[in-house]
Amino acid sequence: MYDLIIIGAGPAGITASVYAARRRMSLLVISQDIGGQAALSGDIENYTGYQFITGPELAAKFEEHMRKFDIAVKENEEAVQLKRIDDKILVKTNKGSYEAKTAIIASGKRSRELNVPGEREFKNKGLTYCATCDAPLFSGKVVAIIGGGNSALDAALQLIKIAKHAYIINITLRLGGDDIMREKINASEIVTMLNNTQVTAILGDRMVTGIKIKREGKVEQLAVQGVFIEIGLIPNSEFAKDIEKNQFREIKVNCRNETNIPGVFAAGDVTDVPEKQIIIAAGEGSKAALSAFRYLART
Repeated sequence: MYDLIIIGAGPAGITASVYAARRRMSLLVISQDIGGQAALSGDIENYTGYQFITGPELAAKFEEHMRKFDIAVKENEEAVQLKRIDDKILVKTNKGSYEAKTAIIASGKRSRELNVPGEREFKNKGLTYCATCDAPLFSGKVVAIIGGGNSALDAALQLIKIAKHAYIINITLRLGGDDIMREKINASEIVTMLNNTQVTAILGDRMVTGIKIKREGKVEQLAVQGVFIEIGLIPNSEFAKDIEKNQFREIKVNCRNETNIPGVFAAGDVTDVPEKQIIIAAGEGSKAALSAFRYLART
């Protein structure tokens, strides 16, 4: 039995693993991937210590730090159940079962789907949820970015460097996100902003050829070769059925990252802690690991 199981290997999970390893806790990290949403980010200019670094580069630094310790990592595994049974925590995955005295849920979030006709048919056929992964494939093409927050702005900033033209389709009256990101996008000559506009369908044959939109009561079609859906994220918390969550399915935690289940802690974007930032997730991961260590010392 491990002292600690960490579910997730993004900024929160990796930082928790480093802190736990330094406390000589026996631990296991379970994750579908390494780096989480940080690995999918574009240019990062607000992570202290790096005036500029890309998301994949920062995620690689996180992983490099974690690998310096003797930490067991189960990659490409998905947690499907977490349950407290007597004095132990049972974690079941799609590949096995594991037991520990404590657990940290740092499973992050995943992309929200648009749920319109054509979305599933054209996924990976011109439609994507990751500009960092796929933007280079759309060099010289006309693309549509769907969304109005920081995720959409980040995608736009990557695409204006390589696309022929970019439409930003925003369902609200005005664009959200950070001021500095909006300023950079507004200064671009290849961006067309369509606020108060709804995407109703993705069009295409074998590949994406356009989108259907509704604005000012009229239905129109835009010819595009790429569609980037950036409308927010959903917490990966379904497997933790006994854990208390808010209306957004985020796990509720206190200032010590404790959940309603003794011995189970949570950190990062999967929690109800405000402001979803890489640096905040990392800090919350360290707190969760220290709280787990103190819990073990008391029990």
